[in-house]
Amino acid sequence: MGEKPFSCIICGKSFNQKGNLISHMRTHTGEKPFSCLTCGKSFNQKHILNCHMRTHTGEKPFSCITCGKSFNQKGHLNRHLRTHTGEKPFPCMTCGKCFNQRGSLTKVGQRLHKDKWDSKNPSKQLTVSPVCSMLS
Repeated sequence: MGEKPFSCIICGKSFNQKGNLISHMRTHTGEKPFSCLTCGKSFNQKHILNCHMRTHTGEKPFSCITCGKSFNQKGHLNRHLRTHTGEKPFPCMTCGKCFNQRGSLTKVGQRLHKDKWDSKNPSKQLTVSPVCSMLS
């Protein structure tokens, strides 16, 4: 693994580039130096502002090669692709049921496993499983 000489003095997370540390520090300070000229909303990273701008321009540069549907964010396309592949990489660690979206796992887990669901630490229930993907 590469050297990470730049460390956050608040949480200890390390980075290989100073710019990444500077960007990370904004999560602690709340600084949002990148503002949308259209609506005024501010962001802590420039690439997030660039993604946001697509909501105003209507640009959808990411297209599904299966059905042609277009999306304004790559992550939205990736989530959509699971509707074609049937992949369900998010298993419930309580009952083993698999889901194609993390949000679906969270909703169902909270509803069906109220007594076992750790709402203070939902990441306990949220893991990506290659086994789940193969079972679907």
